[in-house]
Amino acid sequence: MAPRTVGAVAPTSSETAALMASFVNVGSGLPVLELGPGTGAITRALLATGLPQDRLYTVEYSRRFCRQLREAYPRLHVVQGDAFALHQTLTASRPRAFDAVISGLPLLNFPKSKRQALLNEALDLLAPGRPFVQFSYGVAAPVTPSSQDVRMTRTPWVLRNVPPARVWIYAREE
Repeated sequence: MAPRTVGAVAPTSSETAALMASFVNVGSGLPVLELGPGTGAITRALLATGLPQDRLYTVEYSRRFCRQLREAYPRLHVVQGDAFALHQTLTASRPRAFDAVISGLPLLNFPKSKRQALLNEALDLLAPGRPFVQFSYGVAAPVTPSSQDVRMTRTPWVLRNVPPARVWIYAREE
């Protein structure tokens, strides 16, 4: 496994995963996009909100993790590919808009320019005002918005995560 593909010593805690999933509006009827689902800790929390499997799209780099996700969740849309090239990875068969983009990617392992490009591309896939949700172990924001029309908020630290993490929420103004 390449060192940049797994960013944690342990899977995301159930508390962090549930916090991230809480930003999804299941009632919108729109699908959700999860980036870097890995072993499925956040996937489980997303599905626990009542989101049907067939409304969850995942982009995972690891073939092994993709295989595990397909076996565990047969109706999930599992795409093996590069989350840093979303438009190419998702192809023309993707939904018009997503309710939320939930990211478990180890963003701090990548250059700022790549993080910024990912945020912009993800925001382009969202319905107006809907969130890009990212967790991070860092003190500073994993991405600084490059546009004044993007608002950024953060949650308090989740101390039960190993290591402690916080969730950052980005959304374009409606």
